[in-house]
Amino acid sequence: MSLRSPIGRVLGLGAAKEGVSHWWSQRVTSVALLLLGLWFVASLLRMANFEYEAVIAWIAGPVNAVLLLLLIATLVYHSLLGVQVVVEDYVHHHGLKIGTMLLLTFAHWAVAALAIFAVLRIAFGAPGGAG
Repeated sequence: MSLRSPIGRVLGLGAAKEGVSHWWSQRVTSVALLLLGLWFVASLLRMANFEYEAVIAWIAGPVNAVLLLLLIATLVYHSLLGVQVVVEDYVHHHGLKIGTMLLLTFAHWAVAALAIFAVLRIAFGAPGGAG
């Protein structure tokens, strides 16, 4: 039997003040994705055609390349935050939870690296005349 009150027993057993940061990160990336997504859709609607050369020229534009890189980075980070919540909520075995998060984190980093590399390669001109 404990002499501590019920509030005293649970005090300090919360989310270690990390949940608020995660929550805010999701909200901030949501707003950024909304703005970047509107730019992306508006840019696509303004394109005359979607032929290879036209799309490459659009990506190679400095403003478009930078905004596209921001869209990719924000999208991947927001996705990682979302799957982290799903894994934490629904995977109950500790070892499986850690393994799943490692796999998903590596997969997100790989997707981000490939997408950013592709945009930079187009923006700076690919060697061999491919872009």
